[in-house]
Amino acid sequence: MTAAPAAPTAARTDGRVWFITGAGRGLGRAFTEAALAAGDRVVAAARTPAALQPLADEHDDRLLVLPLDVTDRAAVHTAVDTAVRHFGRLDIVVNNAGFLAMGMIEEFDEVLARAQMDTNFFGALWVSQAVLPHLRAQGSGHIVQISSIGALGGFALTGMYSASKFALEGMSEALAAEAAAFGVKLTIVEPGGYWTDLYTTGLRTTRPLDAYAPLRAELEKQFAEASVDSLPHLAAEALMKLVDSEDPPLRLLLGGLAYDTAFDISRKRMDTWAAWEDVSRAAEQAAEAPEGYGS
Repeated sequence: MTAAPAAPTAARTDGRVWFITGAGRGLGRAFTEAALAAGDRVVAAARTPAALQPLADEHDDRLLVLPLDVTDRAAVHTAVDTAVRHFGRLDIVVNNAGFLAMGMIEEFDEVLARAQMDTNFFGALWVSQAVLPHLRAQGSGHIVQISSIGALGGFALTGMYSASKFALEGMSEALAAEAAAFGVKLTIVEPGGYWTDLYTTGLRTTRPLDAYAPLRAELEKQFAEASVDSLPHLAAEALMKLVDSEDPPLRLLLGGLAYDTAFDISRKRMDTWAAWEDVSRAAEQAAEAPEGYGS
């Protein structure tokens, strides 16, 4: 499906500059279009920059398109430096690049497992590291980490994807605390389903093991019946409200399914913790360091 165009907004005069990864398609493309429609300037980084040529022709003075593979740390630093030289600053950084590796955990080979982590986790880490010196020097900025409903819990068939997003969120919580001292904000965005290429060209699958055939068939039936997918422009509208906020949250859920899932999982975890409270508390008792400890 084709994303509906972002609703036009009044042009801003504050000269905000965006750096968006994975900007060539899907949510990244919708974010890029929304920022341009708002009158902002955008550095759109993508593995396939040619996809952005029509936008570049229309907004040549406010859109800088850069080819970028976020798994290449040196290339990420070069792209960020180029962006700052071109527009003079960075204000909003959106780590959106990613893909979905689908399969049972037992089925993953080393190549695909590492590729999932390299893009979804390390790519965002490299971008965050590259932009921080510039944001610290400014004393301002907003990093937006595009996570997933998959970070709310581990789910069969998407466990490695969840692992990459869990890692992203753990790193990002720490980064938010570290960056706040310099006036830099960070928000983790957890979207539900959207009509992007995540399940088509953005999808890589494992070689199925016969032992999992019944479970795989049941899960695919559940996905087909329970999936709720929206047009990307709705996520873009939410993102614009987020970055316009003077007090953005650490986390933002996108979609009713993500919202309900987050509360359901949190309640189940709290119930389990409470049921095992006695065992948990009994495992802790203050004690002096054992003789010879640390020697």
